[in-house]
Amino acid sequence: MSFIPYGKQTISDDDINSLIDVLKSDFLTTGPKVKEFEEKIASYCGAKYCVAVSNGTAALHLASLVLLNENDKVLTTPNSFLATSNSVLYANAKPIFIDIKEDGNIDLDLCEDELKKDSSIKAIYVVHFSGNPVNQTKLKYLKEKYNIKILEDCAHSIGASFEGIKAGSCKYSDISIFSFHPVKQITTGEGGAITTNSKEIYEKLILLRGHGMSPRADIAPWHYDMTELGFNYRLTDISCALGLSQLKKLDSFLYLRRSIAKRYDDFFSKTDFITPLYEFTNNSSYHLYVIKIDFEKFNLNKKEFVLKMREKNIGLQYHYIPINKQPYYKKLGYGNELTPVMDKYYEQAISLPIYPNFSQDEQNYVYQSIIEILK
Repeated sequence: MSFIPYGKQTISDDDINSLIDVLKSDFLTTGPKVKEFEEKIASYCGAKYCVAVSNGTAALHLASLVLLNENDKVLTTPNSFLATSNSVLYANAKPIFIDIKEDGNIDLDLCEDELKKDSSIKAIYVVHFSGNPVNQTKLKYLKEKYNIKILEDCAHSIGASFEGIKAGSCKYSDISIFSFHPVKQITTGEGGAITTNSKEIYEKLILLRGHGMSPRADIAPWHYDMTELGFNYRLTDISCALGLSQLKKLDSFLYLRRSIAKRYDDFFSKTDFITPLYEFTNNSSYHLYVIKIDFEKFNLNKKEFVLKMREKNIGLQYHYIPINKQPYYKKLGYGNELTPVMDKYYEQAISLPIYPNFSQDEQNYVYQSIIEILK
């Protein structure tokens, strides 16, 4: 069996041809494909505005600069990629780590407990972990009752929904962000996007994405004014052409991911020692498929299990090492937060391979290998 990674891109001839067309055109960097991609993403998610950027981290950075002021306190999750809370630090604000629920998402009830105690908290950054959306009803309640700003990190969750509310629609949030890294549901190579329903936020994001400068044709054809300290976070027409081609196939990719997740669930229902992170749901876009194993029962630790699976050419992954336990965050005084669910989750959780062209034979092999090692 050739090596099976936990995730990878699915590229076909139509994707390749879309890139060839752009390479033969007049625009390689910011041109018509960028605008078209933004419009398609906004339409798919049900949001008014979309800004395409160079990657998901750039999306978080710009979103934080727009939403936050210096020293703002922001409730967020330790169960995410580093960029989620790093973006709070980029804005000279202060992340506060809140424990997760059993499904891997931030515990919004614990968020409310913090909001009751501290009226100086200005925002919540939620992550729809693995593609499974947080409770939008609770999000709406917290936003309205406590008058806080909300960012939805949808890096895992394009195509996901909660009671008909699509990830990225910003129905009960100020901003949502996406990542189009190759392991995500669709890819632009590197790339990201920000959605919002606020024209003011949209215009600020556009300004910050392009060096903080605006053309001033009223003064001269070449004139521009720099009014903000911005960045070069633009995405290329090359990337957006690939994104547009991938977006046409997103629903079929989601169908395949959900089919794989359902089959995994069926496998693990035969055991009493492996637990899927949550029961199968069509609401999830299944960027990740996570299981929990009590390794102590098998005289194994997680590292040993992962290495044994690698010997069988199967690449598993950890999602995630708790952000607040990272050395840099410990230097800032973090690491002693009361997060018992996150701590136990990290000891037991493993992400299994899942991607659209992951074959049934490969799925069988992964399952059989897990059982063989544990037994």
